[in-house]
Amino acid sequence: MDRADVIVVGGGVIGCSIAWRAAQRGLDVTLLERAQIGCGATHAAAGMLAPVAEADFGAAGRSLLELGLSSLAAWPAFAAELAEISGTPSRLRSDGTLLLARDGDEAAELERQLAYRERLGLDVARLAPSRARELEPALAPTLRLALEIPSESAVDPRWACDSLAAAARAAGAQLREEVEVVALQRRGGRVGGVQLAGGERLAADHVVVAAGAWSGGLAAVPVRPVKGQIMRLRDPGGPGLLSRTLRFEGGYVVSRADGGYILGASVEERGFDLHVTAGALYALLRDAAELVPGLLELEVEEITAGLRPGSPDNLPLIGRSGEDGLILACGHYRNGILLAPVTATIVLDALDGGATPGCLDPTRYDAQAVLA
Repeated sequence: MDRADVIVVGGGVIGCSIAWRAAQRGLDVTLLERAQIGCGATHAAAGMLAPVAEADFGAAGRSLLELGLSSLAAWPAFAAELAEISGTPSRLRSDGTLLLARDGDEAAELERQLAYRERLGLDVARLAPSRARELEPALAPTLRLALEIPSESAVDPRWACDSLAAAARAAGAQLREEVEVVALQRRGGRVGGVQLAGGERLAADHVVVAAGAWSGGLAAVPVRPVKGQIMRLRDPGGPGLLSRTLRFEGGYVVSRADGGYILGASVEERGFDLHVTAGALYALLRDAAELVPGLLELEVEEITAGLRPGSPDNLPLIGRSGEDGLILACGHYRNGILLAPVTATIVLDALDGGATPGCLDPTRYDAQAVLA
């Protein structure tokens, strides 16, 4: 039976980040992906690195904010290293985020969001509509209010995952595609490997489950799929319509340096359904076009759906599971791309026997300690 130091289940940006850093550490790493590397939530993701924009009220929200700020700070060096190893230009952009309001109700909510972020000492500024249109001339004259978050970034997740896979292989990790893990193998009271759909068994000192929305079926943790539908648009004239990430009630637009734009995303509790629906796409276009009418002139390049891995408190489960040999890296919901660098660091600490921050501890649900 083949044996590795670490088996990573899941070939998205989280799993590939862990495999890369573990292989760099000198560990014998095998990554197993049920389909193709990066084909799941990573493939559908927009790539916003936006912890301030995502900041939510309550203890869980503050914990996620701190984690996100730490990971955002790590991304420039992370992306630069990937660009060097993969031999491809970095696709990290640091143009900031605008939060936008279309009417009075949305403006009042933005004021509330501004006050909360100011209390936390975050870098955010209130902009008059005229100033927002100076920064982004494509914005509609009907804009009511904007908030600017200059520190935020965005990255192309497909480039990141391809580069991570290349980096992991270069570091010595074995990446296997089209292999489905159907069960964890237990020996002597601990997890000691996995069983594949064809009956093959692989042994390891540690198994890391980073299988996104499918993690709950393997590790019996409360991770569920949350469907998101997304459109990829392209300006045949090249870049220039927008430079910053725009966020608004019901969606967002993320700009790419090559004239591409990502418009997303619906939030639907539909289980493992990946069908694309006209209603969801219509709502995205309708709402976005109220703020950026020029989007309607762009070409539709791709329409897709993905499954975010949600948890009950919207915090990821990262670290030792409470079962010897099993480490979790799942439940990242809307922040998987953002949290990839810090997740890999936490998992490597767990492999060395280190403690996991309590807010991320996968065993918190066993004690019914879900944060408010």
